[in-house]
Amino acid sequence: MDNKIKVAVIGAGASGMVAAITAVKYGAEVTLFEKNDRVGKKILATGNGKCNLGNLEFSVEQYYCRDKEKLKGMFRVFSVWDTISFFESLGLMIKNKNGYLYPYSEQASAVLDILRMELEKSRIHVISGTEITEAVFHKSEELFEIKSPAASAGFFHKLIIACGSPASLKKGEGMTGYRLAKGFGHHVGALLPGLVQLRSGDGFIKALAGIRCKAKITLRVDGKVSAAEEGELQFTDYGISGIPVFQISHIAAYALKNQKDVKVVVDFFPDQEEKTFAYMNRLRFGAHKDMSLENYFTGTLNKKINMVLIKQAGLKPQMKAADAGWEKIWKLAQNSRAFVIHIENVNPLENAQVCAGGVAFDEVTLQMESRLVKGLYFAGEILDVDGKCGGYNLQWAWSSGYIAGRNAAGSSTREIAEGKIYA
Repeated sequence: MDNKIKVAVIGAGASGMVAAITAVKYGAEVTLFEKNDRVGKKILATGNGKCNLGNLEFSVEQYYCRDKEKLKGMFRVFSVWDTISFFESLGLMIKNKNGYLYPYSEQASAVLDILRMELEKSRIHVISGTEITEAVFHKSEELFEIKSPAASAGFFHKLIIACGSPASLKKGEGMTGYRLAKGFGHHVGALLPGLVQLRSGDGFIKALAGIRCKAKITLRVDGKVSAAEEGELQFTDYGISGIPVFQISHIAAYALKNQKDVKVVVDFFPDQEEKTFAYMNRLRFGAHKDMSLENYFTGTLNKKINMVLIKQAGLKPQMKAADAGWEKIWKLAQNSRAFVIHIENVNPLENAQVCAGGVAFDEVTLQMESRLVKGLYFAGEILDVDGKCGGYNLQWAWSSGYIAGRNAAGSSTREIAEGKIYA
């Protein structure tokens, strides 16, 4: 007689595959359902196609989550070091690039292929090209019935929902997991774009499109500083992009949703100390005050940025610096360190790398089990947890997938509750 716990995993992304592999490791019989024709498609786009697996500079402060203490407990169970061990045990060589972890080949396809091979090796029943339309818990039998458009897809002792989110998908896609969660009585918070570009209606934006430059950006919400990041800023014909923009986009998205005033203040000279900056500008004025403003600022910032700054100062490019006067020149220079961009929106979920919001985090236990339905588990991006750029979102996928898979297989949960790391 087969006494194995039968586990269904809906969603064969990063968290779903790890959940399935882990559940089998701990003795369960697993069926993995995937809507697409192939598993793990989103993995191929992570890390610009290189798949940033995790980050050695790990901190829960890199995540947006309402209960960071609970999140910290989960990462104690399966940490970035466990991620390294997990993938190396599957045969993947890992490269450390300044704390950022990548497959040695720097090919996301290598990570996906390793996981696919393990699914096959573990004899996990993978059913792709099948959308699950309904999941029902039969309380009397303590069984989950999984239904596809054609018919019942089977009965299972445990269910893990790891369907991901609408991020980076076509409009209307990626909602299956939330629909199933709501069917079990779970609350799903507002779904907003995370790690996404910011949009501006400022008239100068189109003139700066295509420019890439190092800068420090400060997010101000209703006049107050909410976040600051430094890195390569990219101007587009609709607004701003780049990693520092992605890092603040979660806060900006929620602020805009709540109809707050949102501005990004740009410092184009983040490496310059204030005294040095003032001194150099004084020297420049003394040496080049007979030049036209257009030529005067040559050799500083991108010409297009300089032209916008000149126009904002109410000056003309052909005007001599001496005629403008030191006070106006110095004010213009100071504006280059406090350049204001008004943000009116974020790009939609189709353009986002992750989704902010989802199934309420307080409705799951440390074991990733639903507080509403016994035997129901969640993993990955479907939950109201999202991280910044740098491998943090994939780390959440691996960690939550592992915890859900191990506990769905019937392994002791006490170890997790006590914050102990599994051997």
